[in-house]
Amino acid sequence: MDRLVNTALTAMRGAMARQASIANNLANANTVGFRAEIANAETRWIKGDTFDTRAQASEQVIAADMAQGAVTETGNPLDVAMNGDALLAVQSPDGQEAYTRRGDLKVNDSGLLTTGDGLAVLGQGGPITLPQMDSVSIAQDGSIWGVPQGSDPANPQQVDKLKLVNAAGSSIAKGTDGLFREVNGGALPEDPIATVTSGSLEGSNVNATAALVQMIEASRAWETQIKMIDTAKQMDDGGASLMKLDG
Repeated sequence: MDRLVNTALTAMRGAMARQASIANNLANANTVGFRAEIANAETRWIKGDTFDTRAQASEQVIAADMAQGAVTETGNPLDVAMNGDALLAVQSPDGQEAYTRRGDLKVNDSGLLTTGDGLAVLGQGGPITLPQMDSVSIAQDGSIWGVPQGSDPANPQQVDKLKLVNAAGSSIAKGTDGLFREVNGGALPEDPIATVTSGSLEGSNVNATAALVQMIEASRAWETQIKMIDTAKQMDDGGASLMKLDG
């Protein structure tokens, strides 16, 4: 009997973790450059002095779906959509280098180039700071060009260059903040052939319809485990009643 209850409880934990992952994907269905989380369950045996007779199911986010989202033209010169497998280097809140597909860039009051969620964008020598410009544009190779105030618009100057990387051949992991990091804590080298599409944004790659179906499946799995526990209780109560009758 206890095995039935244990099985149901571990399945309920897995369903809860799956629901949390799906809910996060749905919440970010309209987030620029978001990559859907992929959850997977694994078996964890309970160790003891005897044989391994119990196993817990542990479901957690193990990866991200790196399929490209839909690209929409915006006309904003600071909007960029990374092409192929390119990632944009940013400075995470803890000061370390991280990577994202979010390309809705903007310049704050101090001239710092940031993503839409306020993270500093990294260039050739760290966070990119732009001087006062009449106009700013980003080329296909990620180089940033601007026309200084009062200068000839026909003669823009290169200010900096976005640090674009490619994770091919390296191990990166997605954190709870939505950023990708090198698993060993290092920094990926710049990819000289990575490109961007200026004036466009890549949307989330979450399929809202499919995610809703997955949420319904996870909810039904939860309900099934509740019924199993209820059935186990009824069987236990029935057995106890029979023992009383025998007495």
